Amino acid sequence: MRVALISDTHLPSIYRDLDGLGPEAAQFLSTVDLILHGGDIVTRGVLDWCGQFAPVLAARGNHDVFDDPRLADTQMITLEGWRIGMVHDLRPVSATPAELAALHFGGEAVDIMIGGDTHVDRLDHSDGIVVINSGSPNLPHHKETRLGTVALLDLAPGRLRAEILVLGHTTGSPNPGTARYIEVAEGRLVSTYHSGASIPIDR
Repeated sequence: MRVALISDTHLPSIYRDLDGLGPEAAQFLSTVDLILHGGDIVTRGVLDWCGQFAPVLAARGNHDVFDDPRLADTQMITLEGWRIGMVHDLRPVSATPAELAALHFGGEAVDIMIGGDTHVDRLDHSDGIVVINSGSPNLPHHKETRLGTVALLDLAPGRLRAEILVLGHTTGSPNPGTARYIEVAEGRLVSTYHSGASIPIDR
């Protein structure tokens, strides 16, 4: 199962949807089975735009002052046997994944935690938990409007691949995101890639 992660799409008024940035986001979303939005959607129309590609679930961000059946403060789902928790703000940043899980998901066990808010892409694995922030596809690292990052979960029973994807570069506005991935099998990190170099894994 392929799951798209997207967050912090609060669009400037010059855009109605992400098509205004170019075709990259739409091309990515057209390849997935489910879209998880990490919040700060701002307008329901963004969920509708995402929904043309695949079903959507979203976590409510601090700028999301509308109601929608696809939106909740916290989302908890199980896909291909993986327990996934999503909330907009995965703070404090100093907390361990186990502490974040206890704080944000009421003590429920999670294998994957998804957050947003910071606009900065993140991909970690510790305490047996994958932590992902897809960054922002259009306001990466809180810079002005430009192409940014999304993330992909490729899930199968007992195995997952999580990946930060750099959508491209806007002319005159470099993308500050970093492409990276990790692969987990039977609860163990088996492969990882970051900033163009493989990272040794303690086995």
